[in-house]
Amino acid sequence: MAVEFHQFLCLNDNFGLLAHDAASGATGALDAPEAEPILEALAEKGWTLTDIWLTHHHHDHIGAAAELKARFPKARVVGARKDQRRLPPLDLVVGEGDVVALGESDAQVWETPGHTLGHLAYYFPDDGAVVVGDTLFSLGCGRVMEGTMPMMHETLMRLASLPGETRVYCGHEYTQANARFAIVVDPENLLLRQRVAEVAALRARGAFTLPTTIARERQTNPFLRAADPQLQKAIGLDRAEPVEAFTILRERKNRF
Repeated sequence: MAVEFHQFLCLNDNFGLLAHDAASGATGALDAPEAEPILEALAEKGWTLTDIWLTHHHHDHIGAAAELKARFPKARVVGARKDQRRLPPLDLVVGEGDVVALGESDAQVWETPGHTLGHLAYYFPDDGAVVVGDTLFSLGCGRVMEGTMPMMHETLMRLASLPGETRVYCGHEYTQANARFAIVVDPENLLLRQRVAEVAALRARGAFTLPTTIARERQTNPFLRAADPQLQKAIGLDRAEPVEAFTILRERKNRF
């Protein structure tokens, strides 16, 4: 793999994420939650920031963009064409089907609406990794704040179609909180029970629960399993349309 990923905490529970192309030395910040931890991570790794790629407009993902740009004036700020009015000044606007280069490595731009209408994901096919912002979480998904439930379900099913070994870098350390809901709505899922125990052990020693993988989420994440008869039965449904089951799950999570 050509790209090295380095994640670390920012703010309260956001993840900072650096992606480094070894061949060229190019380094991108995937979202910009908080400047100081990002600068510290760059110094720790000995990398120079060349890119700032934004997934969506919420402040906890763009709040440090201006300070990072001031420190690294040549750094290229990348974001959604459809949402540029709500983003910091962009050097490159992108949308569905575009490919954006990080040095000698490439990422596909996916429009992933639901949490916000202009949300993007960055998929590195040669490196088996996808950066999903606040769309997909381990054992959960983002709140549907601007899109519709069918839109979010379609986005999640698209992400779930990626190769199982794909590593998933999410925007927050929400896994343990998500686990408490997941086990209530999918109590007979043995793999989920194992994941819940693993997550508890990781958090008890202060370790991260991410990255996760697409395969793991397909097996344990209720929001990717809305079509599963076992889960539907557990939430009182019988042969419901997947989007209906997803909607009920997301609404229950909103109240959980």
